[in-house]
Amino acid sequence: MTIQFPFDNSYATLPANFYARVAPTPVAAPRLIKLNRPLAEQLGIDADWLASPEGVEVLAGKRVPDGADPLAMAYAGHQFGHFTPQLGDGRAILLGEVLDRDGVRRDIQLKGSGPTPFSRRGDGRAALGPVIREYIVSEAMFALGIPTTRSLAAVITGELVQRETMLPGAVLTRIAASHIRVGTFQFFAAREDSEALRHLADHVIARHYPDAAAAEYPYRALLAGVIQRQAELVARWLLVGFIHGVMNTDNSSVSGETIDYGPCAFMDDYDPATVFSSIDEQGRYAYANQPRITLWNLTRFAETLLPLIDPDQKTAIEIAQGLLAGFSDIFDSAYQAGLRRKLGLFSARPDDALLAQDLLAAMAANQADFTLTFRRLGDAALDPAGDAALRDLFTDPVAFDTWAVKWKARLVLDPGDALARHQAMQAVNPAFIPRNHRVEAVIQAATAGDYAPFEALLAVLARPFENQPAYAGYADPPLPDQRVMQTFCGT
Repeated sequence: MTIQFPFDNSYATLPANFYARVAPTPVAAPRLIKLNRPLAEQLGIDADWLASPEGVEVLAGKRVPDGADPLAMAYAGHQFGHFTPQLGDGRAILLGEVLDRDGVRRDIQLKGSGPTPFSRRGDGRAALGPVIREYIVSEAMFALGIPTTRSLAAVITGELVQRETMLPGAVLTRIAASHIRVGTFQFFAAREDSEALRHLADHVIARHYPDAAAAEYPYRALLAGVIQRQAELVARWLLVGFIHGVMNTDNSSVSGETIDYGPCAFMDDYDPATVFSSIDEQGRYAYANQPRITLWNLTRFAETLLPLIDPDQKTAIEIAQGLLAGFSDIFDSAYQAGLRRKLGLFSARPDDALLAQDLLAAMAANQADFTLTFRRLGDAALDPAGDAALRDLFTDPVAFDTWAVKWKARLVLDPGDALARHQAMQAVNPAFIPRNHRVEAVIQAATAGDYAPFEALLAVLARPFENQPAYAGYADPPLPDQRVMQTFCGT
């Protein structure tokens, strides 16, 4: 069988200093763990063919399909605030790009496909656990309506990789609008390569911000567009209790997608200082710090664009600062609008932000589960009998009672059909998230060769806003002995 993807590659046409051409390293005995059939069809790829032995060899990097132009992308990045001028794809290879059934350009990348010139003494491989985690969380984020990279397939390689112990190796096929990062721009800015910066900016404008091409000042419009998307993205993260874990500039996508699911997790009990990542010892990327860090990353992005924004550096800085100053308003608008929807409010009033913050403060003081609190609010909005299930989430139920008096008084000022309000709240407050203890249990089972829990969890998370009574246990927070307090990068 001839292996063909409908490739239409554009990044590979950029100058040679943008990447290193390198083929995936073949593996011993690839076997398909999971194929995302709906996504394959959306990409214009026959899913049955992709699941065939030849297709699995492509997904594992053992066979290069016709039309592919494999490459590892060059980029730099600030990692926990410290700049490294050369990073690049050390364990990922971009096979190429396709135009999906909607005409949207998508990268097809193999993650864990072997060493590249950017591997920095790494093996270029991925262990099964991180591949499982990224598949689960990225697809959960998609189902939650949050811009994200997607997972097309997970393949076990038949080889072991050395981490703290020997672990099964795996490859993830990742789909993205692109894999261009803030760090990609930093790579060329650090080398003062203004020609490459202009090439890159023009490519990003054509690919992600076509309206900017028609603007009077395209590169200013590019900066404004990236600020807009990143501000709205991080607001969406906070609204579902998501913590990225490693918000380095090389993990910040200029397309506005969530990318690089390493030590990521969703909160159980609400605590704005929550950190899961084992390497974030100072809490730089804690839940509540994510908007501030997003602005910090965007400021680094703006610095790379200064030569394109205006030939006079002082003028360029003033323009960039003016655009960056708008971040807070964009974020606040998206975040507060999201909180109003979560509280069942159909209109905006001046005290709504305080009402939401009072609830969050009570949740933090009383170890209330973030996801369940908002989900059960919808039931309480429909029927006062729902208060009992909410009170049970607070160590001091009176704290909820006190807040609920203000909330119900606010609902009276925003009249509407109770059933419509309930339905609107259920549509934005998920019942199911990838609880960290569930993800870890799936990883342990998969490592032992049992993928049934993986399939079950994926099926539940594909419908996060539905009650799914048969799977109600998946909505439960962890018991004390089930809590997972740290997550790991996996490199």
